[in-house]
Amino acid sequence: MAAKDKFLLYKGRPLVRCGNTIYYGNMYEDYVVMMQVQDFEHKNNLDMSGNISIKLIMTDESKNPLERIVKTSEKQGLYPALDIANIWLSEALKK
Repeated sequence: MAAKDKFLLYKGRPLVRCGNTIYYGNMYEDYVVMMQVQDFEHKNNLDMSGNISIKLIMTDESKNPLERIVKTSEKQGLYPALDIANIWLSEALKK
């Protein structure tokens, strides 16, 4: 099994969760998106993500962590957050 087959993919890019943080994109590319779930909503006996903080970050570890943040936003719910993450990442990787 190839390494890329071990990750959940969203629109062809890896989606990795660690606690309340979700990383979208390939860490070997120039940019990834970090999404942090700020709170949860309880609906129909399920905990669903509420506010999500989204950050487009550079993967260049030689830079200061604060300088690596390119864009930030907040969205209500996972799907709107993934939509903006996909748009930001696609545009950043074209450059």
